[in-house]
Amino acid sequence: MNQIINVDEIAKQVLFEDNHIIILNKKPSQVIQSANKNDVEFGDMVRQYLKVKYNKPGDAFLAMVHRLDRPVSGIIMYAKTSKAGKRLAKIFFNREIKKIYWAVVKKKPELENGVLIHYLKKNEKQNKSYAYDHEVEGSFKSELHYRYLTSSDNYHLLEIELMTGRHHQIRTQLSTLECFIKGDIKYGYDRPNHDLSIHLHARYLVFVHPVSHDEIRITAPTPPDPLWDYFQKKMEAL
Repeated sequence: MNQIINVDEIAKQVLFEDNHIIILNKKPSQVIQSANKNDVEFGDMVRQYLKVKYNKPGDAFLAMVHRLDRPVSGIIMYAKTSKAGKRLAKIFFNREIKKIYWAVVKKKPELENGVLIHYLKKNEKQNKSYAYDHEVEGSFKSELHYRYLTSSDNYHLLEIELMTGRHHQIRTQLSTLECFIKGDIKYGYDRPNHDLSIHLHARYLVFVHPVSHDEIRITAPTPPDPLWDYFQKKMEAL
């Protein structure tokens, strides 16, 4: 790896670590997976952090078990052993994990609680998914539950629980309600955020540890941003 990684900065992002897994709070600018050779993937940064922390002579083992879109912040988990990686892959595949996101939207949904079920189809050239109310060729059934939490003067905070994990699922399905996520111009918001992030954050993760079998509950603080700060403080006060 040619790029120098600031391992102290990565250390500040660690939310949980043991011998088998590491969980971090991804920044919106950090890339999980990219076809662009100029991008340094977050996993490579974490691998370098582990190499330095444990003074490993070779590369540290690290396996990606799920993904977050580039402009999305929040919880991302990696396996540090092959045994944990295989078991975590099974946990995600069987949906034996609870994933909760926060989204800031301009429009408040008509129903404060709801279930969205669509069939999503990815357009590879556009790197964008489209929602249908019926099955079409190449589509996958997608389900999420949303709940209205609170509002500022101009925006609204929603909590989303993913029941499936599809490409751009939250962004696509919320756009069907015209609840466009702040900054997400790909899915209908009218202008980008200054840092090209979107206001979608992987907030909570609950799962059974693949080796110890303890229940793990993780909460990721929102990124430093006036609007996120407002909503996080407001929710803490409720």
